[in-house]
Amino acid sequence: MTRHYNFCAGPAALPEAVLERAQDELLDYQGRGLSVMEMSHRSPEFVAIAERAEQDLRDLLSVPDDYRVLFLQGGATMQFAMVPYNLLGQGGTPNYLHTGIWAKKAIAEAEHLGGAHIAASSEANRLTAVPRPDDIDLSDDAAYLHYTANETIGGLAFDYVPKMASPQGGGLPIVCDMSSSILSGPIDVSDYGVIYAGAQKNIGPAGLTVVIVHEDLLGRGRSDMPGLFSYRALAEAGSMINTPPTYAWYLAGLVFQWLKEDVGGLAAMETINRRKADKLYAAIDGSDFYTNPIAPLNRSLMNIPFVLADDGLNQSFLDEAEAVGLLNLKGHRSVGGMRASLYNAVPEKAVDTLIDFMTDFERRRG
Repeated sequence: MTRHYNFCAGPAALPEAVLERAQDELLDYQGRGLSVMEMSHRSPEFVAIAERAEQDLRDLLSVPDDYRVLFLQGGATMQFAMVPYNLLGQGGTPNYLHTGIWAKKAIAEAEHLGGAHIAASSEANRLTAVPRPDDIDLSDDAAYLHYTANETIGGLAFDYVPKMASPQGGGLPIVCDMSSSILSGPIDVSDYGVIYAGAQKNIGPAGLTVVIVHEDLLGRGRSDMPGLFSYRALAEAGSMINTPPTYAWYLAGLVFQWLKEDVGGLAAMETINRRKADKLYAAIDGSDFYTNPIAPLNRSLMNIPFVLADDGLNQSFLDEAEAVGLLNLKGHRSVGGMRASLYNAVPEKAVDTLIDFMTDFERRRG
């Protein structure tokens, strides 16, 4: 069997050490005679798996004790609706920063529930730079401010946390979609009211979503909220109101252990990620054949889009890349071109190999 280099934006590469351990435990988990996939989520064995995963995630992110950690279903897309349902029970208007496709989808869900205020937008610069703090114009009744830390499709990332004072006084709850950047480096969880992330980038396989929410926000839900949407109810039930995605939760736990024990934590992971991204951006910037459209200050470490000087060579680039084991480099259909996603599990050797291929392709076809 040959493992190729996977640059997919999601579902994304998983650490080989995690896959090997999961393979070893697939049929018989720690001598229990059954797979984790076959266990009751109420069993002592799975409860131990769940508790270990939560504690390891708390350790990695230094999650304060007054935050609850939820392991849910529905993807980050379901959080686009769950966030306003949970935070608008006391009135007010949800405020959003529009920086790309995923932010736009989150805004659409809030508008469906009664309206949203766009406090700032990157549309004027064609989604190539994030709004600056002075550009953010909150509504007078802002209930929270939502932003997307890293736009997976466009490769646009925030270089700051938009911490804002509430128009009513005090700190405004900051809600962040971190689906494609969580665990790529250290963060200060206390800057946020809610963090959510689909798992299929840096956490684990598709089917799991992690939500980190401050306890003070658990009682702000709308009265018409579906019961299964309630952060408070989910927190009180230990994320087990219904059967959770148990195998995805288990695999996420293995990824957390890998980050702690093999990588050495998130500071070490960030150093590796910056080195990988710097190499690829340097190769793009040093070429007349490849271009990245994003303002340097807001270039993503996780998702690096680039275009060729001749669009007519796109398919040849993709075909030849796949032939040498460089997979899933096609850009999103909405923007075209290429995209290399350099998530935690993508090894540095993969980036080196991609750069060598790009250099050779330019020499031959440029």
